[in-house]
Amino acid sequence: MRILLVEDTLDVGEAISRRFETIGHTVDWETDGRAASEILDFTEYDLVILDVMLPGMDGFSILKRMRDQGSTVPVLVLTARSEIDDRVGALDLGADDYLVKPFDFRELEARARVLLRRHAGGEATNVIACGDVLLDRTQRTVKVGNREVQLKRREMTLLEILASRPGRVFSKDQLLDQLFGFDEPAGPNAIELYVGRLRKKLEGARARIVTVRGVGYQLVSDAED
Repeated sequence: MRILLVEDTLDVGEAISRRFETIGHTVDWETDGRAASEILDFTEYDLVILDVMLPGMDGFSILKRMRDQGSTVPVLVLTARSEIDDRVGALDLGADDYLVKPFDFRELEARARVLLRRHAGGEATNVIACGDVLLDRTQRTVKVGNREVQLKRREMTLLEILASRPGRVFSKDQLLDQLFGFDEPAGPNAIELYVGRLRKKLEGARARIVTVRGVGYQLVSDAED
């Protein structure tokens, strides 16, 4: 999934970005509030992790602008302010959750998983199933029946995108946006490459990646045929 991290404290930003990239997410990290707000005007994200105290534009102003423009992307606010008024203010402006600094990275990941689940369609657990393909978003593991399948980071992310909305057709451009960040130039051929690799690793499964010619790709289970 693609995440926008807006955090101007360098060591915190580096740690968060590295942690989410390690588990398979694409992270765009911005340190300036105004620049982040402009990025949100033309880039779709699955989650925004938003610090409050920022140069250029503070997090509350970014959040208010997002909601005023009709954006429904989940927002997790990070704040060093522990006062109730600040936390209530963030929620009233449209934040979906918040964490007070300093925080445990395991809690950050868990809260992010909850918001990503809701955004993907409201699954109640961290396990996505399509046919006999099971993807555990907490453990970052995939099984086909009883067989564990070893996937690389972007293969895992691609499967997560497709499996979170089985039957939905994703265009190459949509998949490019979610698999690659601003600093990772890639073209449509990269999507074909990863789809091909993932198909081979899912051979024998009761779920398949189907090419919808001229449109994109979808994951369907055999039961849907």
